[in-house]
Amino acid sequence: MTLPVRILALLSVSALLASAEVAPLKYTIGVYDFDNRSGWTGQINLPQSFGAVLTDALHQTGRFIVLGETELRGAAMAEQDLAASGRTAGGSRAPATGQLTPAQLLVRGEITHLQTVSGGDGGIAIRGIAVGGSRARAEINAVMYIVDTTTGQVKASKRMEGSSERGGMRIGVARGNVRASVGGFKDNNLATAVEAAIEQAVDFLLEQLDTMPWTADVVAARGGQIYLNRGERENVRVGQRFVAGEVDELRDPGTGELLDVIIEQIATLEVTQVRERIAICRVVDGQEDLPVGTRVMLP
Repeated sequence: MTLPVRILALLSVSALLASAEVAPLKYTIGVYDFDNRSGWTGQINLPQSFGAVLTDALHQTGRFIVLGETELRGAAMAEQDLAASGRTAGGSRAPATGQLTPAQLLVRGEITHLQTVSGGDGGIAIRGIAVGGSRARAEINAVMYIVDTTTGQVKASKRMEGSSERGGMRIGVARGNVRASVGGFKDNNLATAVEAAIEQAVDFLLEQLDTMPWTADVVAARGGQIYLNRGERENVRVGQRFVAGEVDELRDPGTGELLDVIIEQIATLEVTQVRERIAICRVVDGQEDLPVGTRVMLP
């Protein structure tokens, strides 16, 4: 093998090892449709469309497992309830309750302002030929809230502003009442403005992940092995270590509000096997018989 080839091979291996080492753990997140407080009405369902674009953008980052939209999860639960009622045929393929993936984070928000403006004619006519300019502008303001599903508290919020402006030339025949225009707007200003606001939302969410602990739960303990409810889809890998602890909830005695969650470490776990939705661990240090529901976090 020649020197350049060996160098390329080493670089390729190093890149693969580096990507494997830094692959971040994924968070499960649910996105609600945004409430429309702007007073804007149009041909599209703005709250639903905004939520759909945000859902897709979060999925594309590779940092989140994005759960089905509220309506889809509601439909899934309705099917499960119908199957559980006994009014449908049973069997192994019947929808079962208790199978939906829980979200670690929820995103919801409000669209507070939306405006679209299209320009008019301002050109001149030369020998019956009209040469004119046109402009269109769209702007959207929204507020996003990130909610911790454990406490129900808003962990962070962000105001987003998106705008788009397009200009174009129109050349048409202006003779009498006949006007045959050509050209026009090829870009949808509203869509571009929404995408700009979504980009701000996604960037903010990614920045907040360092302040939001990634968690898992013990779902079973068998034969000296501990099973967690996170796996390959969350980027859990063999050899990774976690700490397990007992959850102590601090509640307001007057209102019952959950104020905080404290985890007291009782064991250190190391991942020995990984499947799509679970990780199998061994106890490296501490209590070996961990009860179901024990909280697991990064050290």
